[in-house]
Amino acid sequence: MTAAHSPASPAAPAPPAGRPPLGLRERKKIRTREAIRAATYALVREQGYDATTIEQIAERAEVSPSTVCRYFPTKEDIVLTDEWDPLLARELRARPADEPWTRSVRHVLHTAVGRGVDPDAEVSRLRTRLMAEVPAVRSRMMESMSVTGHLLCTAAAERTGRDPESLEVRAWAMSLVGALTETVLFWAERGHRDDLADLVDRTLTVLEHGLPPENR
Repeated sequence: MTAAHSPASPAAPAPPAGRPPLGLRERKKIRTREAIRAATYALVREQGYDATTIEQIAERAEVSPSTVCRYFPTKEDIVLTDEWDPLLARELRARPADEPWTRSVRHVLHTAVGRGVDPDAEVSRLRTRLMAEVPAVRSRMMESMSVTGHLLCTAAAERTGRDPESLEVRAWAMSLVGALTETVLFWAERGHRDDLADLVDRTLTVLEHGLPPENR
């Protein structure tokens, strides 16, 4: 559910065992990216999203405007970039091959929500509030859904043996992406007062079993 993707940051889960440690250049990129994101969130808190400019972000992060744009093509991408997509794809591939697919998906989503994509709860709430309230951010988020869907198609195809371009795989992946997007928006629109893990559970139940009639 991101508009751009980045390697795991210090806030993200550790890379799998056996992966070589990041080099100096990559660590510098991560620090720069995190400085840009931190500057953006601070400015948005102080003066609002629309009033925050790329030039102000660059000055606060102590980089050039061109550097900001090199890491994040648009201001909306700064808000939307997170670790959901690589985390979901990696964790799905790590589940037992004989585990029912729906159970794998539920486990992985619980893991993602439990870890927290961003350890700063205030930042997570700010980001999702911007997704719900700022038209430009919401529009860019919708554009990015195909990227997440493609990753899920690949992961689902590897597990099920299906063609990742088949209608069934594509329909499943985009249904899940759309449902999770609406779950996050619902959470933000209700002032984050619900438990996100419970909302994800409700969403997955609807995807698995359909929409039952409301009890009256």
